[in-house]
Amino acid sequence: MLPRMIRVRKGRGQLTGRPAPAGRASLASGSVSGRPGAARAVAMGVVALLLAVLLAGCGSRSPRLSTSPAERATWPKAPANAVVARVDRVVDGDTFVADIGGRRERVRVIGVDTPETVAPGRPVERYGKEASNFAKHMLTGVTVRLGGDVEPRDRYDRLLAYVWLPDGTFWNALLAAEGYAQLITVPPNVTYVELFRHLVAEARSAQRGLWVGEAR
Repeated sequence: MLPRMIRVRKGRGQLTGRPAPAGRASLASGSVSGRPGAARAVAMGVVALLLAVLLAGCGSRSPRLSTSPAERATWPKAPANAVVARVDRVVDGDTFVADIGGRRERVRVIGVDTPETVAPGRPVERYGKEASNFAKHMLTGVTVRLGGDVEPRDRYDRLLAYVWLPDGTFWNALLAAEGYAQLITVPPNVTYVELFRHLVAEARSAQRGLWVGEAR
């Protein structure tokens, strides 16, 4: 069964149809024309700027993935008519808010379930923060592509979707394979259930992410 796609109307987004990214400073000479001692201030400013750039680079470093590019390349690709969406905000590991054709939608990924971090009246679950931070790093401000399945929305009116990253990586599968999520099967949205089952089993066997320390 191939996933249904999302068609955005002026009303609610829904799933329809199924388819088959004053002076020149001379740092070399150590002087600034017409300003005694200004060269030191300029140099210190440059050093501060470089440090800021380096720190920013450290903060944006991509997470290390356990799966290889070759493995991720074997996962399903986005359908040709997948809908483009820009992620505005990540709610937690498996839910985000996106702009789809000018309409803001709360999107829940299909088939996988990350530990809770924002459920009212419930404590933050083990590995929930890690899953949420991973999603924030990978999705915030990113343009993704969405595909659907049989049921377009859940009981919370969230849009249900399969998600593909700009490089073509199947996001739902990545969450499972890297150990950030476990399997959740809610018929009739089961197009990729066997893939997710396999990836979760592999992550569990390798004790990745939330499976670390689990008794064998």
